[in-house]
Amino acid sequence: MLTREDIKEFLPHREPMLLVDDVDMEGNEAVAHLHIRGDEYFLQGHFPGNPVVPGVILCEIMGQSCCILIKDELVGRTPFYAGVDNVRFKHPVRPGDTITVRGHITSHRGLTYFADAQATVDGKLCAKGSLIFTLIDNK
Repeated sequence: MLTREDIKEFLPHREPMLLVDDVDMEGNEAVAHLHIRGDEYFLQGHFPGNPVVPGVILCEIMGQSCCILIKDELVGRTPFYAGVDNVRFKHPVRPGDTITVRGHITSHRGLTYFADAQATVDGKLCAKGSLIFTLIDNK
């Protein structure tokens, strides 16, 4: 299992935008986790008295989780979203929840990667979608 510190060796994201606590590789699938504590910046104002993780943040969590699958390709490069398709949000994620993301790379063309991912909490589907990201060389 890769810890948060291990993940920092591959992903360029840092707090508060590093949104993966740990990740396991199960064959060609990444299984990642993020525990929502309740004090995250993205919960401030979303929504007062009823905090819910924004959908765009769920997409970012899924994207970062999938990028671990191509960690060797990330050396000297930054992954940028190139698109999201067929994203659906099925259930809210709240403070105290631990998100589990399962994702896999479906194909790639050069440095553009296509992935499918789903985020669950306690086995309940919260979000799913197809993600596209492109690796850009660092300057």
